[in-house]
Amino acid sequence: MQTPIDEILRRLGGADAAATLTGVSPEAVRKWRSGGAIPARHWPAICAATGLTMADFSTPPAETEIPPGATAALVLADGSVFWGRGFGAFGVTAPSELCFNTGLTGYQETLTDPSYAGQIITFTFPHIGNVGTNPEDMEAAQIFARGLVVKEDSAPPSNYRSTADLGSWLKKMGVPGISGIDTRALTLRIRDLGAPSAVMAYPEDGRFDLSALVATAAAWAGLEGLDLAKEVSCTQSYKWEDGGSWSWADGFAKTGAGKRVVAIDYGAKRNILRSLASAGCEVFVVPATATFEQVMSLNPAGVFLSNGPGDPAATAAYAVPVIQQIIMAGRPIFGICLGHQLLATALGGRTYKLERGHRGANQPVQDLVTGKVEITSQNHGFAVDQASLPEGVEVTHVSLFDGSNEGIACKAKRVFSVQYHPEASPGPSDSSYLFKRFVEMLG
Repeated sequence: MQTPIDEILRRLGGADAAATLTGVSPEAVRKWRSGGAIPARHWPAICAATGLTMADFSTPPAETEIPPGATAALVLADGSVFWGRGFGAFGVTAPSELCFNTGLTGYQETLTDPSYAGQIITFTFPHIGNVGTNPEDMEAAQIFARGLVVKEDSAPPSNYRSTADLGSWLKKMGVPGISGIDTRALTLRIRDLGAPSAVMAYPEDGRFDLSALVATAAAWAGLEGLDLAKEVSCTQSYKWEDGGSWSWADGFAKTGAGKRVVAIDYGAKRNILRSLASAGCEVFVVPATATFEQVMSLNPAGVFLSNGPGDPAATAAYAVPVIQQIIMAGRPIFGICLGHQLLATALGGRTYKLERGHRGANQPVQDLVTGKVEITSQNHGFAVDQASLPEGVEVTHVSLFDGSNEGIACKAKRVFSVQYHPEASPGPSDSSYLFKRFVEMLG
């Protein structure tokens, strides 16, 4: 039986003490009370402080009868069960972080973004699937998200580029989806309580062991401390030869020789490599674990640090020493997303876990140099701690949602990075100029 939240707070010494222990604001603790749940990532610390066990936080599902028409379930670590209709591949996902994405377009690009490894995606836009899927909109060779949550059943594809409907494509890729979910309520829950651990089940035989699913979700410690870049990175170096950015009239642009750039692949999307090629770069891609010697053996004019999943503090263990050597070698560096966080760490900064992350193609960011506001595409659950940045590292961009860091630069070392995705795909192209800025630094 779940221990009442008021009792947990009493054992911790009150709301302020609970906030200090878990590193959240007193307002967040008040939301625990109003929402009736404590985010799973805080349970281990609270258990250590109070003597409670993980079982004291999870409520066994009271409703074991499957609602009429339900064929799938989304099960949260606190015992909450959201019933719906399954589509895509049968199966049970590994325990994952449940997040939401506010984008109105580009669900295929989002699902194949390697940055979503370890996560189940809830789309806030209700009509997902109506343009179908096609090979050109893949941002990687596979889907890296573990599951998909939507409100409406997928409509028949209506786009002339479609080659397969969403459900068939998900089934081919081995990923389950669930529809019929109140995604508005689920999004508000994530917004107020943070991203919970969850498991999605779409069993072929229609049988659900809810207690086991809750236990699996509750036992997962979350993304903090996980290095997922190794899991999504390429395994050997290669030259990018699949063209530049896509246009309606011509498809993918043909590109020629240009300034050589080595892209370190922590989970790079294909459109990032296309954007570099379109900006005038000859792009060579190396694995996340590439050594300084392997990077420099390609004689790059500059180095690009890609996006990627997981905890930057974990990936930093092997990535930061390499980045620091590249900086000392005087090569210009441009990083995005995880690459931004790793560059900041290499320069002496720190990162931290956001309560709910930034995910979608409508995220406002202000350029502090020009004052201009850009609408950006983002996908990250960690951020750079601006207060930790040393002298000489300039904060260049901030989020207008929560004031968190969105960009840094160190002119003396010819390096800069942004937290968002300037290549979009999906999303606006407000920030595509950053690729040209990087090329101009290459000399």
